[in-house]
Amino acid sequence: MKTIIHKSDSRGLANHGWLKSYHTFSFAGYQNPERMNFGALRVLNDDLVQPKMGFGTHPHQNMEIISIPLKGALSHQDSMGNKRAIEVGEVQVMSAGTGLTHSEFNDSKTDATNFLQLWIFPEEKDVTPNYEQRAFDVSLQKNKLQTVVAPKDKLEGNALPISQQAYIYRTDLDSEHTVSLNVKNENNGFYIFVLDGTIEVGDAVLESRDAIGISETETVTITANTNSNLIVIEVPMAL
Repeated sequence: MKTIIHKSDSRGLANHGWLKSYHTFSFAGYQNPERMNFGALRVLNDDLVQPKMGFGTHPHQNMEIISIPLKGALSHQDSMGNKRAIEVGEVQVMSAGTGLTHSEFNDSKTDATNFLQLWIFPEEKDVTPNYEQRAFDVSLQKNKLQTVVAPKDKLEGNALPISQQAYIYRTDLDSEHTVSLNVKNENNGFYIFVLDGTIEVGDAVLESRDAIGISETETVTITANTNSNLIVIEVPMAL
């Protein structure tokens, strides 16, 4: 088993006033040659957007982009004609493929919005752009894994499709509860990001916003020391 630990205070930080963004991997002004990606996972940004602020229209190409609101809502508009808000409990995916533009805004006059944005390298380039979002029943992630994103050719349950052999799971673990991860493919690895709580993975103790990347193993066991909320990203390690 090969592991790498990323503590919350080791992330890059960009504070623009209207936006506070923590970068797990190199992004924009934060460039760390030792933190470029974890396999096909290229970006994991933890963004706090102030009221009535947001990202103006900007382009993307040949990237799988996943947005997960944690607090508040984010209004989305894109060049494919989609215009709607993403709320807590929902997940949004965009396969940028041949190219698209979009904007994201916090329309609230009083409350900040916190969301995660993940970028995953696609398994094929120049696909037709695709956008989908869906609400997920949080009761289905209680002490078990709920698949919210999966490969478009291997969809399971209510998962949203992306153009990569990658999966994203969410789980809420009660204190002292254990859950096991089993790779879908022997070449895949897991990146476990703690939203809240404290967990143990092997000898590592991880707290809120800490993360651990694990590869070269078929099974990983997570034990919650306190009530914990996690996102698990399973990605191919070879690009």
